[in-house]
Amino acid sequence: MTDKIRKDLDEPGTLNKNLNPEDVAVDVDELLAKYDKGSNFRVLSGIQGKLVAALLFCFTLFQLYYSQNPIDAQVARSIHLAFGLSAVFLLYPLHGKMDKHKINPLDFLLAILAAGCCLYGVVFYGDIVMRAGLANTNDMIVGAIVIILVLEAARRVIGLPMVIVSLIFILYAVFGRSVPGIMSHRGVSINALVQHLFFTTEGILGLPIGVSSTFIFLFLLFGAYLEKTGMGEFFIDLANSISGSSPGGPAKVAVISSACMGTLSGSSVANVVGTGSFTIPMMKKLGYKPEFAGAVEATASTGGQLMPPIMGAAAFLLAEITNTPYKTVVLAAVVPAVLYYMGVFAGVHFEAKKLGLRGLSKDEIPKLINVLKTRGQLVIPIIVVIFLLTKGYSPIRAALGAIVSTIICASIRKETRLTPKDLFLGMIQGAKSALTVVSACACAGIITGIVTKTGVGLKMGSVLVGIANGNLLLTLIFTMITSLILGIGVPTTANYVITSTIAAPAILMIKDAAGVPIVPVLAAHLFVFYFGIIADVTPPVCLAAVAAAGVAKSEPMKTGLQATRLAIAAFLIPYIFVMEPQLIMINPTIFVIVKILTALIGVVCVSVALTGYFKTNLNIIERILILAAGLFTIEQSTWTDVIGIAIIVLVWIYQSIKAKKEGKI
Repeated sequence: MTDKIRKDLDEPGTLNKNLNPEDVAVDVDELLAKYDKGSNFRVLSGIQGKLVAALLFCFTLFQLYYSQNPIDAQVARSIHLAFGLSAVFLLYPLHGKMDKHKINPLDFLLAILAAGCCLYGVVFYGDIVMRAGLANTNDMIVGAIVIILVLEAARRVIGLPMVIVSLIFILYAVFGRSVPGIMSHRGVSINALVQHLFFTTEGILGLPIGVSSTFIFLFLLFGAYLEKTGMGEFFIDLANSISGSSPGGPAKVAVISSACMGTLSGSSVANVVGTGSFTIPMMKKLGYKPEFAGAVEATASTGGQLMPPIMGAAAFLLAEITNTPYKTVVLAAVVPAVLYYMGVFAGVHFEAKKLGLRGLSKDEIPKLINVLKTRGQLVIPIIVVIFLLTKGYSPIRAALGAIVSTIICASIRKETRLTPKDLFLGMIQGAKSALTVVSACACAGIITGIVTKTGVGLKMGSVLVGIANGNLLLTLIFTMITSLILGIGVPTTANYVITSTIAAPAILMIKDAAGVPIVPVLAAHLFVFYFGIIADVTPPVCLAAVAAAGVAKSEPMKTGLQATRLAIAAFLIPYIFVMEPQLIMINPTIFVIVKILTALIGVVCVSVALTGYFKTNLNIIERILILAAGLFTIEQSTWTDVIGIAIIVLVWIYQSIKAKKEGKI
């Protein structure tokens, strides 16, 4: 999308025709390279560019073939990893100061070594199976090299945080007997560790890379083709036509468009820089402070990964790990996502009212009918995905159906039609966008492999439950803190793998008298999933907020604090659905409608309290009352709902009287 952004910023159009050139003077590639390592790849030309393009094209061809033909899981995952690692070393330099326009000899060697070592398991698959776990010297050497290469690939594509976590787990596995207390274990030999991590389907070639090689890759290819059709611009134009004229319109445009794009992108930072290059300058032009404009974009972009049906591709992992049908996961995520964006939307709306900001003028807003005429057909593929999933088709079939429908729907109008070159480039872009996921999932496989080998997940859960003394609320708080820490600087897919193996077991250890977990498995996993993602806007690291600050030219920490305020609903919602699983459609009754409505009221009230404006400015007592009302209605019981609504009515009456005296009504 970055090339399209640059084009639209350079050529006057609907989105930027009244913007100050200084506001849009953002080097998209520079920001992505700085804050999103997955976008910091080489730009190659000549024979090297053609070589890498051919490799990525073949990668996609293999994935399409695998989607229609059964291949042994370990063999298919090894080939997937071979393509992914070799492409990483060819596209991502050793460090940022190296020449990004040519591949150095070392990276050529690493790419060949990665491909050879990964394919070792394919070529000698029969021998390895026949040895029944008795690895020889060659196996050990190859396995050790693959582990090192996976860590190096993750460092280049993701950054140091995940590599450091993986190294800590490796050290824990080897020196476990030296660890004091409950976390101690008998230790794992180097040979046993290497064999477990590479020559089984419980380590590097485990579930994360398995999901990457099936569902995730195809949906990334789907996203690449949608991007080629101009879907990003359609989302922004659509959001503009719907809410651009309302108070604080551009901020609401950011919320809607980023929600739509974020569910496809799988990267908070990439989404921030992508849609933010349009929306942040518009918000600043309208009168929002740079910190708030950046915070809106960061919060909306991060929340996109909580938005069904794709949820940044992590939904597929969640479905596999919890052994839950994919459509059930998507259905469970709907209400929490609505609550999240309602909180953000309310914060934006009342901030605009507080500052007296108008919306965009009519000549700045595209007409809805024109937007739908030009690109409205691009919505059909997303409808196709939802329809196929609800009808019980596998995610693989749904993704393939979405890809085919995208190509067909795009061909309806000349403006969106995909040429043969676009189809070819889409296959390359789909494979390129998968490299971050491949690296993250392979590295996450090291962590999950060690968890299964040492039982550290259950040990960590026992520690958290022990500190909480068995209290569910305290356990949730400690698990939240753990998930926020583990989620720092880690992509969505890997983020969830880590939190699900380390943090989620603690919640599931709280059981009733019959020995059944109090919290449903799906609720526990969604809980850690939420907080792992919200780490992107939570200070002190808040990577998405820092990237937004780069676009807004604002102070990063202030932007992060504003983003946390706007995302406050995300800190409450997981507690709501853990305490009331009906909100994620677990055994819902007719009364779930009332529970959803009161939760929506509560989220809006909390946003109002933090903004300090309702019908007019709120004094400290009013803010406390409306905050209490929000918390009362969020708490899912009849008497608290009655008290909360009564407080809201009283504050509303008082605010109406005050606003009338101030001439605001």
